[in-house]
Amino acid sequence: MKTIKKILIGLLVIFVVAQAFRPAKNNSGVKTKDISVSYVVPEDVKAILAKACNDCHSNNTRYPWYAEIQPAAWWLSDHIKDGKRKMNFNEFDGYRIARQYKKLEECIEQVKEGEMPLSSYTVIHKDAILTDAEKQTLFNWCEVIRDSIKARYPADSLVIKKKS
Repeated sequence: MKTIKKILIGLLVIFVVAQAFRPAKNNSGVKTKDISVSYVVPEDVKAILAKACNDCHSNNTRYPWYAEIQPAAWWLSDHIKDGKRKMNFNEFDGYRIARQYKKLEECIEQVKEGEMPLSSYTVIHKDAILTDAEKQTLFNWCEVIRDSIKARYPADSLVIKKKS
């Protein structure tokens, strides 16, 4: 019994000390290279991105209450960093054209395959679950942008070159 009590006290101390180590928040709000700089983002698409994408794929995350508790904050921070590394709508205009083109295609594919938004996100954020109509709106918007890129740039500039 004493051993279990010591273990529990040790875990409690570790938990309390961990609260002092907090990751930086993703709240810069910087939008100088936002996708809307070069492409039209209709209000319905803005609403879809805000509810299902921007927490992990922008420079401004809406944090839930549990983001103040470690280790949840570390887990969220890693998720957000990974999401922004893969695609950041607030940095989109700074991407090379080939990357923009590819990321829009990936957006369509991942939403169609049910990979986005992440199920771990939608478990808590039920409002982030996209309806079929919202998915179609997102697909159409991505395709319109891809078509405009395709019309403006030579075909070879739309291919991401493999590093040798």
